[in-house]
Amino acid sequence: MPETEYAKTLLAMAHKDFDALRGMVGNPLFADEIFGFHAQQAIEKSLKAWLALHAVEFPHTHDLSRLMALLEEVGAQEINTYLHLVEFNMFAVQARYEAGLLDDEQALDRPTITSEVQTLLLTVENLALSG
Repeated sequence: MPETEYAKTLLAMAHKDFDALRGMVGNPLFADEIFGFHAQQAIEKSLKAWLALHAVEFPHTHDLSRLMALLEEVGAQEINTYLHLVEFNMFAVQARYEAGLLDDEQALDRPTITSEVQTLLLTVENLALSG
């Protein structure tokens, strides 16, 4: 599958996780760990789409820092804007299986996180459209 088509497939999958985020923003029924998992997944799939646009083969990993490092290696300078999103690594698996990983006083800022994930998605989509 050509790089752009593969990237678009990954972006479509990222949008499904992003839509889940949007549905959880004001809904306390969903734990922060579940919200964080979908944020991590949307970020991961967006980064993999970005790598696909650069024709970079990426490893089977959930490690956002590893994916971001690959983007830095290929000169994707815009990645610097998103380096802070590496904090969502903990939601890939760990936060879903460890009780008490997040304490109640550290509630996630869901609107801000949703906005940041949307910005990443739009950045990668714009690259896909221009490429």
